[in-house]
Amino acid sequence: MTSTSAAIETPAHHGRMTAGLTFVMAAACGLIVANLYYAQPLAGPIAAAIGLPPHLTGLIVTLTQIGYGLGLLFIVPLGDLLENRRLILIMIAATAISLVGAGLSSAAVPFLLASLAIGLTSSAVQMIVPFAASLTPEEHRGRVVGNVVSGLMIGIMMARPVASFVTGLTNWHVIFFASAAVMVVLGFILASRLPKRTPHTQLSYGGLLASLGTLYATQAILRRRAFYQFCQFAAFSLFWTVTPLVLAGPAFNLSQTGIALFALVGVAGAIASPIAGRLADRDLGKPATALGILSVGIAFLITHIFTEGSTAALALLTVAAVLLDFGVAMTLVISQRAIYTLGADLRSRLNGLFMATFFVGGALGSAIGAWAFAEGGWMLASTIGVALSAVAFVYFLTERKPHHRHPQPKA
Repeated sequence: MTSTSAAIETPAHHGRMTAGLTFVMAAACGLIVANLYYAQPLAGPIAAAIGLPPHLTGLIVTLTQIGYGLGLLFIVPLGDLLENRRLILIMIAATAISLVGAGLSSAAVPFLLASLAIGLTSSAVQMIVPFAASLTPEEHRGRVVGNVVSGLMIGIMMARPVASFVTGLTNWHVIFFASAAVMVVLGFILASRLPKRTPHTQLSYGGLLASLGTLYATQAILRRRAFYQFCQFAAFSLFWTVTPLVLAGPAFNLSQTGIALFALVGVAGAIASPIAGRLADRDLGKPATALGILSVGIAFLITHIFTEGSTAALALLTVAAVLLDFGVAMTLVISQRAIYTLGADLRSRLNGLFMATFFVGGALGSAIGAWAFAEGGWMLASTIGVALSAVAFVYFLTERKPHHRHPQPKA
């Protein structure tokens, strides 16, 4: 570790990362990341309300995803340059404004611009995870990262059913206004609880962005872990894109409420995050990675044991949802724990690159899933899910135990 890294690590050894602060950061991750997913189950009603043609409905989700991707690459790296607490608070304030803009929109262009801004500003969630890692001694870092990431996973899984339930009781505008209010409250809580963390990077913003390519080219652990998660999240997004279509189809014929309840059960898979963190702290990251990757493949396979539409098939599909979420959360925490060992002064950039790759996998998984279901139903879609897991596992078999130290690029 460089002297710069050590300087940034110092606060962790003064007991700043308490159980209470870990909970606050985990909750913040879940509440912020949920903003990316509220509109997904509401795309149809929103499009009709704002006058968006049916063939452009996908823009509601796509622009939010594009905004998030841009945030990962161009805003998250600022965590290695600017004081972290202030940066996070500014981003949360901007998220609240964007959400209000979406809630007030009655026409297509303002809503789509607000969607882009929601995605861009919600990338703040990927500033919080490396911030938590930097406040924690190395021997406990996996546990803390696992606990914080469990909040993120719960937020991802809870957003869609919460949006559906709230809209069913009121209208789609309310979920955006409610989340904006939550962001304001969250901002005040974080302002009072987060310590200051000022990086000592000597690069300019342009130099910071230019260093991203060098980091990706020189850090083998980053590339490997990003590929694992690319496959894992592609499978995850494929599953959660296609299963609502399967459940709403003639075989199961579930209502929207039934589908929302199914999604809620999947949240149980988030228990993998704290478990993964503890395994990483005990130097068991490699077997935990294997378990996570295999869990995803098995999740798809078990859905074919019973005849589609039967109660037993529905039960196994539910088990598969939990198992798949478990596997994705497991490898996510292990991977973030691994890349954070590469240097405290690099963490925001490493996390931005890692999550951008993760995000691209998710976007491709959603697109491929929708195509596969239209062409070959659940059989084709689940086969692709198994293939993604298999590719990740074959690559995992080439992993070798890393050296204790890795040369670090200039901060």
